[in-house]
Amino acid sequence: MRYWLDRPPVSGVNLYTVKNLIIDGTFLVGRTGILTVMNASNHSIVAGKYGIAENSESQVRCFLDSFKTSGLNPTSCTTDGNPQVIKVVQSLWPQITMQRCVVHVQRQGLMWCRRSPKRTDAKRLRDLFLKVTYICNQEEKNKFLTELSSWEDRYGLNIQSSREKGRVFSDLRRARSMLLKAVPNMFHYLENSSIPKSTNGLEGYFSRLKDHYRQHRGLSEARRSAYFTWYFYHRKR
Repeated sequence: MRYWLDRPPVSGVNLYTVKNLIIDGTFLVGRTGILTVMNASNHSIVAGKYGIAENSESQVRCFLDSFKTSGLNPTSCTTDGNPQVIKVVQSLWPQITMQRCVVHVQRQGLMWCRRSPKRTDAKRLRDLFLKVTYICNQEEKNKFLTELSSWEDRYGLNIQSSREKGRVFSDLRRARSMLLKAVPNMFHYLENSSIPKSTNGLEGYFSRLKDHYRQHRGLSEARRSAYFTWYFYHRKR
């Protein structure tokens, strides 16, 4: 095994053919994580890198810039909404379509609104978050946007201007802000079926990766990166 860990493989992916991306990361040890790029058309792994923190713009840029140099020129990218990833991707490919993962939007929104909110504004906003993942056509999208606009007129401006404090209200304010910022990039999948509406393809892949890694947790830090390079090379799906 040491022989192969000392000789990590070189990816043979034809980057020119990859047009729709899914980019997501996961933590393994503390705040040390993996950032992975998936080809949305066939759910194959384009590349992955151990030791990258999603919140580090410099690390994300260094990782992704090498693929642009090698010919990667995607038309869309689905992400969980991490601002550093979005910033880097848009700077490398200014014309790209950014799709927000609707599952992450829903999950975060429901967490901030609470399971059983007592406030009427939070209850109504929670109802909207519950609908996010079920929007399948333009008619349902327009209905959702109308309901969101009505909620904003009734509650949103008051929330924005209120001096109220406390964890519950602060989370409600976060939920509102997050949804309003996400909406412009939530529904591109309705116009282009090649764009995935969530990062679920990588969520499943990460689950299998972590199960496999648990059998090799004794690897030194120096060999861990090579191990994951081989993992991505052999387990493209």
